[in-house]
Amino acid sequence: MAVRKAESLHYSIGLLGISAGSLLLAVHFYSSLRAAPVIPSTALGILLLILSSLLAYAGIWRSLRNAVLFSSLFLTISVFWCGYGVVFILRGQGVLNDTGDFRNALVPGLVTFILALLIIAVVGFLNKEVILAMIASAVSLASAHEVAMHYNTAFGSSAVACNYMVVCLAGGYFALGRILYFLSKEKIAMPGTDLAKNKAHEQIQSTSVRMNHFAVTGLILNMLSASVFGCRLLGVTSKLFIGQVPWLWAAGIYQIGVCILSYRAMDVLMATFFGFTSILKFAGGYCLLYPIWQTEEPTFPIPFLVVFSILFAVLALFLTLKSLVDGLYLLFYVAYCIALACCPKGFFEGGPQGVDVAIFVASALMTLIHLYNVRAGAKIPTGEGVVKALLASSSFLKLRDGANLHTPYLGYSKYADAEVLGYACSVLASFSITVTGDPQAPLATVVIPWVVVAGGILKLLSGSVAFARGKTLESSAFILYAVMWIIWGLTRYGGLYGTSRSFHTAVGIIAFMLFNSFIVFCTLFLSISWFFYSLTFLLIAVSFLLDAISALPAGYDIAATLIFGLVSFYCFLSALFNSTFEGSCLPMGRPLVQLSGVVGGMTKCLHLPARKASSVKRIADILKNGGTCGIPTDTVYVLVAACNRPDAVEKAHRSKQQAQERPMSLWISSLKQLEPAKHLFSPLLWDFMDAAWPSPISLVIPRGKWVDFLGMKDSAKYVGTPQSVAIRIPDCSVTTHLIDLVGPIVVTSANPTGEADTTHHNQVYAKLGDKVDAVLCDGPSPENIASTVVDCTKIDSGNIGFFRVGIIPKSQVLQILEQVQKKYSVVPNSDGCTAKGREEHLNHVHAVHNGVGTAASAERFALQSADGGRENHTRL
Repeated sequence: MAVRKAESLHYSIGLLGISAGSLLLAVHFYSSLRAAPVIPSTALGILLLILSSLLAYAGIWRSLRNAVLFSSLFLTISVFWCGYGVVFILRGQGVLNDTGDFRNALVPGLVTFILALLIIAVVGFLNKEVILAMIASAVSLASAHEVAMHYNTAFGSSAVACNYMVVCLAGGYFALGRILYFLSKEKIAMPGTDLAKNKAHEQIQSTSVRMNHFAVTGLILNMLSASVFGCRLLGVTSKLFIGQVPWLWAAGIYQIGVCILSYRAMDVLMATFFGFTSILKFAGGYCLLYPIWQTEEPTFPIPFLVVFSILFAVLALFLTLKSLVDGLYLLFYVAYCIALACCPKGFFEGGPQGVDVAIFVASALMTLIHLYNVRAGAKIPTGEGVVKALLASSSFLKLRDGANLHTPYLGYSKYADAEVLGYACSVLASFSITVTGDPQAPLATVVIPWVVVAGGILKLLSGSVAFARGKTLESSAFILYAVMWIIWGLTRYGGLYGTSRSFHTAVGIIAFMLFNSFIVFCTLFLSISWFFYSLTFLLIAVSFLLDAISALPAGYDIAATLIFGLVSFYCFLSALFNSTFEGSCLPMGRPLVQLSGVVGGMTKCLHLPARKASSVKRIADILKNGGTCGIPTDTVYVLVAACNRPDAVEKAHRSKQQAQERPMSLWISSLKQLEPAKHLFSPLLWDFMDAAWPSPISLVIPRGKWVDFLGMKDSAKYVGTPQSVAIRIPDCSVTTHLIDLVGPIVVTSANPTGEADTTHHNQVYAKLGDKVDAVLCDGPSPENIASTVVDCTKIDSGNIGFFRVGIIPKSQVLQILEQVQKKYSVVPNSDGCTAKGREEHLNHVHAVHNGVGTAASAERFALQSADGGRENHTRL
């Protein structure tokens, strides 16, 4: 129910945002003929920017929930109003005073979203999403009327305002219908607002195949940037200038967001592609800004563009393995980079603009195909699996497929590996600086987007994703190099470096070199490729240092960047091959220095994400077959074995170097597992266990014949002491589900004796990776404090003790006991038993005496557990 409420809320947020923006635009166009508009242009632009951020939030959330049509609508209108709003702000600030300038600024974006929203409307009608289709078609029609209004005064602004009023009413109707559905607890559903059927269809689609629902938005962004230059070639606009920068940079910013979300969707190739295209968008916007402060034309780094075309070609080759149509689509960008390299004026010449027109048409077709195939039963053929079929008979290249395709380096991660993009950014940044900047005109080159965006921002993205996947060293290197490229690019080509080479610059570069020297040393223990990758970057830092002190030998900087670029290109190819094919076609190499114990168990210890039911089932199978595993709990990570497998319990006892006086504890998933032995427990103890669990409270209870009902057999000697046993039901759905599949489990802490608690699956791997069979990974522990351990061996006399006060305070445990005691009497007797329950209690004395035994060793048990709480049989 909670999930449904959240989904209804986010549908409503998005549609109410569209309704609010449409109302603003309707008011604007109704009052546009007045001398003083009701809403000033600057205010209108700011309001549209606020609404665009709201729509982006709703669109991302909906796409994560697999509502691809609504997500595409929200994100498309979000991009539209982002660029639209900035254009209105420029107009309000006097930058676009001329009517022709305002038209030239608006039309490229309007043309894009006329077609994009029309595609969404068509697919919406085909899938019977009537409200969505009405909104998309009305916004598309309003944009078409606005374009016509700018070219022919016969088209009045009232038609545009009327279309936006339709959007406002339709969106408001749907949003209010969802709110009413929510407030009436799903009893009242207005016509066209019931999403139950659509939700079921989307869940079937999402379980059958994992798709990148953000690819549609990325393709629309490609249309937007291509439209800016294509409209100039076709004569739709008369010039390229600052007014069109908002569209290009809005597309670039959103494209980086799509890149991140594509990694979230485990689509490495499309994420890398969208990262590449974002660079071109920022470069195009920079070129349009350049004439504001300089009269000469910008220069383009030809080596960079040639290398960029090669990277696009390699990526296209690998993308054909996924879809032949997608691979062919990337060839347009190969042609685009070649066209830019061949034209001195770059984006301003007809050759690249002609390719832009082709990209616009191809992107529109790809948008239609992707959007239609996500929801349709009969799909448009895209050549999916054609190349895979050709490679199926190959013995040399065997495709990597199956459950381990996106397995993280260490445990669970929400993102696919971004190293491909990280290495590619190194290639681009290194080759872009082969063009020497003129100290007198440092802004004449468009190297800023190549270096700062490619080498800096996108490399930071790669480092962040690498860190999320447990690759600490790789992420540190990517982030350090990203900072280096950003600072160097901004200072040198921002005019701060060309004429002010100084001691201060040299000191900063030396600091980077010291950090990188440490990374070079660490890569000795990682791989040969990473060692050369970090070492050759040190050569680039040396060239920066020599240049800062005016001692750079001729040709050294070019040689250093070429070497680093080639090494980065090899790593780029190796990452692509290793993520696509099994085996080591282009290996990263073994560590140059091998240390015993380092990355031990990498090939033996499985790492399975806890958020997948298949992973929990696989862990259960391992435990049933006598294995030991590290699992997450409601506190810290633990090492477990099935209690009916004595060999596994003994293995767990040995694997963590457990001292003989430190027994293991017992966990169950519910009291139903103890129901056959309920007569062996006193009513007070049974009710106390029922009230205390599930929770981070471990109860030490007298040992007795009830242990035999759990099937421990010979493994019982490792659990508890001869007089008592620590038992618990954890408050963790993953853990209790695992126990349901396996049966009661024997538990101890997931670390060698004497060490601190394990609070992350990476720590389990580091401490016990070569001694356990698998680790169920769920990231950081929800708590860093162990459980509260309660001595219940004398509970029938009304007394309980505390071996350790952990996450649950003593007062809360005593409150639970007090509530249970009230069931038996209002006034306790001298021995602590209640009057009402005394007769029932005495009826169980004989059974308890024979079945559970005494608690004479409670003090001894407490002494065994009093070593600081870091390691005992009641770990959790």
